Amino acid sequence: MSDIPKSFQLSAEMHAYILDHSTAPDETQRGLIEATNALGGVSIMQIAPEQGALMTMLTRLIGAKRAIEVGTFTGYSALCIARGLPEDGELVCCDISDEWTKIGIPFWEKAGVRDRIDLRIGPALDTLQTIEAADVFDLAFIDADKPSYGNYVDELARLVRPGGLILVDNTLWFGRVIDPDADDADTQVIRDFNTKVAHDDRFDCVLLPISDGLTFLRVR
Repeated sequence: MSDIPKSFQLSAEMHAYILDHSTAPDETQRGLIEATNALGGVSIMQIAPEQGALMTMLTRLIGAKRAIEVGTFTGYSALCIARGLPEDGELVCCDISDEWTKIGIPFWEKAGVRDRIDLRIGPALDTLQTIEAADVFDLAFIDADKPSYGNYVDELARLVRPGGLILVDNTLWFGRVIDPDADDADTQVIRDFNTKVAHDDRFDCVLLPISDGLTFLRVR
């Protein structure tokens, strides 16, 4: 699926051009992409390769030492973030699926970043609520169940330091956010979430057409 654009705005040809002119996934990343593809249609939940490269770069650019993600799936986003951390950095991964997350563990080990990743299996909101506010994070990434996006952001707002960054995936929702005929629950949840964070005085907010929509929230 890595050669199929997740962005509804990109043609396959433009997506191929972007991949050809960006830092390519290495052997370990390609292996994890292939292992995820073997799951079938559910593999669409994996972030796009160009988004992974961006997240590695952002992690390095902001000098993140501690990061947290909500929704790990098979671990590609975790691999990309962990690679951007220093050797003594830490990434807390929250997910409910042992079946899917264990696919990524051998690739984390092969990449030499397993010791940076603290995988916590269980409802993510419960996990977040057990973390003390004193345990400050520099970077957060949300890519999980859409109805809980607002709750996740509320918890992360107290855990991410001022000047830190919260990234939220799928905020254009395949373009359905502007489709007047799209009235399903997930689409409406994303619309409501986008409106809320755009006017939330806790953050500087920008929604960019990266992949399926990536919202940047800089904590004020």
